[in-house]
Amino acid sequence: MTDWLEILRKQTQTCTQMGKDVPKMLANPEIAADQVKALFDALEDQTQFVERLVHTLEKHDYDPDVVKAAEELEERYADLAAGAAEKLRQLRG
Repeated sequence: MTDWLEILRKQTQTCTQMGKDVPKMLANPEIAADQVKALFDALEDQTQFVERLVHTLEKHDYDPDVVKAAEELEERYADLAAGAAEKLRQLRG
């Protein structure tokens, strides 16, 4: 059986680390547009994965606090992706 809570825990850890790393990467003046695009794509993939996780937790009637935590995680990933999208727009002029 899939341990959805463990998946949520690991995704939260990953997002916390990315929340530290992504702004540093985007602030690097030498970062190239293709690197930012790859970062954006990865963040979008994470956002979509967590969105599916939210639906799965809802479907399996997990506690509303657990679902809320997953929804907040989805928002954090989406915010990181938005930052990468903005940087990409700046680089592409």
